[in-house]
Amino acid sequence: MRIDFTSSERTSLGVEWELELVDLDSRQLVGVSDELLAEISETGDGEHPKAKHELLQSCVEVITGVCQTVAEARADLAGTVGELAGYAEKRNVGLMCSGTHPITDWSTQSITDTERYHALIERNQWMARQLQIFGVHVHCGIRAPEKAIPIVNGLLAYLPHFLSLSASSPYWIGSDTGLASYRSKIFEALPTAGLPYQLSGWDAFEKYMDILLASNAIESIREVWWDIRPHPNFGTVELRICDGLPSLDEITCVAALAQCLVDRFDRQLDDGYQLPEPRPWLVRENKWRAARYGLDAEIVVDNSGRLQPVTTAITDLVEDLLPIARRLDCAAELELIPKLLERGASYQRQRAAAAAHDDRLEPVVDLLLAEMRDGLNL
Repeated sequence: MRIDFTSSERTSLGVEWELELVDLDSRQLVGVSDELLAEISETGDGEHPKAKHELLQSCVEVITGVCQTVAEARADLAGTVGELAGYAEKRNVGLMCSGTHPITDWSTQSITDTERYHALIERNQWMARQLQIFGVHVHCGIRAPEKAIPIVNGLLAYLPHFLSLSASSPYWIGSDTGLASYRSKIFEALPTAGLPYQLSGWDAFEKYMDILLASNAIESIREVWWDIRPHPNFGTVELRICDGLPSLDEITCVAALAQCLVDRFDRQLDDGYQLPEPRPWLVRENKWRAARYGLDAEIVVDNSGRLQPVTTAITDLVEDLLPIARRLDCAAELELIPKLLERGASYQRQRAAAAAHDDRLEPVVDLLLAEMRDGLNL
């Protein structure tokens, strides 16, 4: 099976942001995406170029166009979110983003009425019904299909950096899970989600997709929801590992980190460099550590089992990537990451808000709504 790849001229950028729709009185998720998207679309048919339905009626996905810089992507998102927020406010609905909603029970939520989503539920049953989870996806353009799989494999070494930095799902249906990112564990329940297989190249990727299609494991390669995956139609590598991020400040941090890493790998491949691939056991262990401990994790950095605090690894990586960031015009955004580490990831801020209010979780929802509205001012 041949899979055409739409190569990008440079390390372009695209971001997808899954937003929760929240009733401002109850703080619960509310299923009004059909109504909101009908209002925001120019023709009233619910079709909008940058705001889309998701699995749940209580979620709207906001997407950018093809951007060249992180600043451009941020402005693109801000414009669409601002437009959507105006319509939501008229319905007493707020917008927020976190890996999971702190209090809403997934069993109360309505599924968006499309053939694709009904098929997903029919095939996966409760594993799909429980997907009351929200993330941020970052697409980075690459210049040739033969680079896609080496870059996916190389990025696996940095998976705990992205996950710990974005972790925002400590709560599930009113309880503290003890994890920084419960969302990442829920999503793994789907048979074609989670860690990607470390394939040898584009031809191996094509053969694997062919087997999945022939065996009816999937109906489209869009149903392979790996934490990091090639996206042939867009000509990108897509990082799907991140929890939902509450603010544009955090999105710019993650987008800058992703763009710089992919650009470095793309150029190293041009120079004939073979990208290192971490061992599968190390990738799996580090993902678990990031999901469990977030920024408090100590990650495994080599095959001897040597450990390093993930915050140190992130800080060192930022410093290493700054020359690339200057060339890509995202140095200011990349340099926000140490400030975010000082401020704390979302899961830490959520727990602090709960602790300050006798462990009640409604104030956590209020915090997330405020961070979406006002930003973090890093």
